Amino acid sequence: MPLNLPFRCACLVAGTTILSACVPAGRPPAAPAAAVPITVQSTPPEDAPAPSLARPDRPVSRSQPSARLVNAVQALGRGFKGAVGISVRNIDEGWVVAWEGDRARPQQSVSKLWVAIAVMDAVEHGRLSLADRVTVRRSDLTLFHQPIRALVGKNGYTTTIGALLRGAMTRSDNTCNDVLLWKVGGPSAINRMLREKGIDGVKFGPGERKLQARTAGLEWKPKWAGGWGFLQARAAMTYEARAKALRRYLAAPMDGASANGVTLGLSLLAEGKLLTPRSTASLLTLMRSSKTGPLRLKSGLRPGWTLAHKTGTGQDLNSWSTGYNDVGLLVAPDGHRYAVAVMIASTHQPIPTRMRLMGNVTRAIVANAAR
Repeated sequence: MPLNLPFRCACLVAGTTILSACVPAGRPPAAPAAAVPITVQSTPPEDAPAPSLARPDRPVSRSQPSARLVNAVQALGRGFKGAVGISVRNIDEGWVVAWEGDRARPQQSVSKLWVAIAVMDAVEHGRLSLADRVTVRRSDLTLFHQPIRALVGKNGYTTTIGALLRGAMTRSDNTCNDVLLWKVGGPSAINRMLREKGIDGVKFGPGERKLQARTAGLEWKPKWAGGWGFLQARAAMTYEARAKALRRYLAAPMDGASANGVTLGLSLLAEGKLLTPRSTASLLTLMRSSKTGPLRLKSGLRPGWTLAHKTGTGQDLNSWSTGYNDVGLLVAPDGHRYAVAVMIASTHQPIPTRMRLMGNVTRAIVANAAR
């Protein structure tokens, strides 16, 4: 992969507030648009005038990313056959290297991270307790991946807020997440939290059921909860109708977030600017315990490195896959921290190729840190 592709440097405002299932056969959609060159972003020098949106408490950069890392991220982004956004944010030094890092892309289950932050924030303020008892009813069930479904009988299943949070973050359980979402006030509450905490470039969608139904070109029906109704209705659609709905979703994702926006949120979390130290540590422990995506970003780890992460996986239409993501906090053996996001909006590449791209982003960071 050539490494001498053009790139441009731009300043990043200091702390700027930033499920797959089987489907019927059909013709493949048009290839995604070509990627644009990489952007290398860093905080301004101390004597530069701060723009109006700057966070005065955010540290200024003391270094720049290496040309080797810039070239590696550029090569990975340009070389991937699909629409991908990559962001690598050095939390301790302040710079960002990104490939199409400001374009909104589907989050899918990456958005569970923001629900988890809202839950922990509610716990900190006494509105919720992790020990609170919650009964999950059949009417609460969603679709696609929801391991809790097996436990929900005719009288429901009683558990705790803490257990639901663990299910959402370590197993990406859609029902666990949706129950928590409504406990903290629904999508509008999450979007308000994102604005108030200065996480620009991230938008929360309408919740799992409506999001997945609309992505397929359908409107959610309560009778589908926990059953096969959604999959049957989707399977009855023509290829053309499904493809039209997917293209509409990709053009303006209801749960859209930029890779740079996600790494900003992760950076603020790591810096203790979103939650108390205790809540931050608890959430990162859950993220390090995630069972999903072991061959995505984690595949590039080396001894002594750790990753606290959240995956996301959207719907497929034949070989066309959407919303294949992994984001997280990567920590070196010496404690140096990086926020990383790889968000594949659309591709026809097989799963191993997608996973290899993500692992290679991690490998590039590790190799750069070793020099």
